[in-house]
Amino acid sequence: MKSILSLVLLSSLAGVSLGRRPRCRCRPDEPCWPSSADWQALNASIGGALEAVRPVGYVCHDPTYNNASCVSVAKSFTDSAWRASQPGAVQWQNWEALPFRGETCYLESPRDEPCGQGRVSLYSARVRSAADVQVAVRFAKESNVRLAIKSSGHDFVGRSSAPGSLQLLMGRLKNITFYDDYTVRGKCGKPVSLGPAVRVGSGVFLKELYDAVGERNLTVVAGLSHTVAAAGGYVQGGGHSPLGTWKGMAADNVLEFEVVTADGALITANQYQYPDLFWALRGGGGGTFGAVISATLRTFADVPGTRALLYVQTTKGPNSSDSDPVNAALDHFFWQVAEQFHRILPALNDAGGAGYYDVNPDIVQVNGSRVSTLDAALHFYDTVDVQRVMDLAASLAQLGQRANTTGGNPDFYFGVDTFRSTRDLIREYLPGHSDSTGGFVVLGSRLLSRSLLASADGPRRTVEAIRALRSGIKGHVVAGGQVAATAGTSASLNPAWRKTLTHIVIGRTWQATTSVAEQKAIQEDITKRQVPLLKALEPRGGMGAYVNEADAHEVGFQESFWGANYGRLYRLKQRWDPDGLFTVRLGVGSEDWDEFGFCRIR
Repeated sequence: MKSILSLVLLSSLAGVSLGRRPRCRCRPDEPCWPSSADWQALNASIGGALEAVRPVGYVCHDPTYNNASCVSVAKSFTDSAWRASQPGAVQWQNWEALPFRGETCYLESPRDEPCGQGRVSLYSARVRSAADVQVAVRFAKESNVRLAIKSSGHDFVGRSSAPGSLQLLMGRLKNITFYDDYTVRGKCGKPVSLGPAVRVGSGVFLKELYDAVGERNLTVVAGLSHTVAAAGGYVQGGGHSPLGTWKGMAADNVLEFEVVTADGALITANQYQYPDLFWALRGGGGGTFGAVISATLRTFADVPGTRALLYVQTTKGPNSSDSDPVNAALDHFFWQVAEQFHRILPALNDAGGAGYYDVNPDIVQVNGSRVSTLDAALHFYDTVDVQRVMDLAASLAQLGQRANTTGGNPDFYFGVDTFRSTRDLIREYLPGHSDSTGGFVVLGSRLLSRSLLASADGPRRTVEAIRALRSGIKGHVVAGGQVAATAGTSASLNPAWRKTLTHIVIGRTWQATTSVAEQKAIQEDITKRQVPLLKALEPRGGMGAYVNEADAHEVGFQESFWGANYGRLYRLKQRWDPDGLFTVRLGVGSEDWDEFGFCRIR
């Protein structure tokens, strides 16, 4: 095991020393920090799976520069599967660094720039079994060490990393087991049949799960990403899916969890055993109530379907003015299409439509021209009724017929095709083995209700808000249908999902060279301007945001992420984890701790 001498954090980390209130976690510069012998004993107890951790970019900086290693890191740097496997990386670099403290280790930075530890854990336990997880959890609890859980590191609010922490790296838990009829013990020990299912370890990626179920002509409710971990924060945060309208949220389709709790116990939670914990894990947020070892998910027979595709593009010439009559007409046409698309969404969703769309206005091209695009793909599962979908979208087709009368020759396409199976559809959306990650990304989001878009002025107001954002959005039509029909289910995800029609996400990026002040300005624009524009659409509608794709500085996150469920979730957090061992950013109970989860503030 590598020496920890170079990994010691200075006392600059925020917090209050032990022995005073509020109580704090041990830090490496304090006497309470585990000794080298303690870490070696932990390493031995989990079969040599413990290692000291540095950020992945450290081999590209002096004094630890290594040319061959740096070249190797650079080749894999944007590969999400590689990033998932590295203890010193998560999927987005901004959650590896602490730039306001000068602790960065960017691959893009000069070789002679010092490499700081940032948010990267000091040690990682590459666990291979539930027993390993139990040992590591007990060690963290008894040693009062900050704990962080990483399944694959796909997280937009920073829950997978924590400075000065021991990391549980769950990627080796890759077991996949199928059941023709999954049975649990019901009341009085009587067997209860729950139907076909698959149990997945917490290191199984969505693409791996899709491949496994597809080989058996089955499908499962999951998202569209290669390396998101199915049993990790994805399903524990609710888990939206392109199959959601047809079969509900991912959390609605969990039958059971295996979880290691804060006292190191391995328990099975389902609707009959520990039902309160089962409820909390179905939407209460990843890494919050325990370390999930596996999740058992419903499977369904694979089905064919229909897909509706819409594409609109307008182009303004270089150096042309918005006041130019042709450009004004193009703008009018583009936003007219966007409004009409949102106006017919309720009917399309009622017919089973689910999928995604992007609205990207005025994107500046290399030649100086400005392009606006609206691109949508909606899927209708277990149906190949092409004419029905065409009839529903007739108003869009009429807009396309009038497109050339606008001037400026906008591009317009609307069409329908079919797919033989969800397996074929997933393969089309998820080619290869990984996603492209490794950049700097922050999000903002809002759930918009069906009632808003079904109202007379809702589509107009929605498009006006999108236009005022002055940036693109991605819409996720992943609710309605069975998501709405399961209102009142025993899942703790935000109740607003049961009223949702579209989940709108704003994304902003920057570069390694972007100053701390500019980064702060980008984040504040999302938090203080963009998210409020969307929130104002339904200020009294009881809507919120999706915990897995949200503003990292969400104001009033408790209500935004969990609505009326938060009170019960908080009480369960105190019951199952009274010492806050599983504290994560913007997680249930995190308001009791400082930003880094080191010291209690109340």
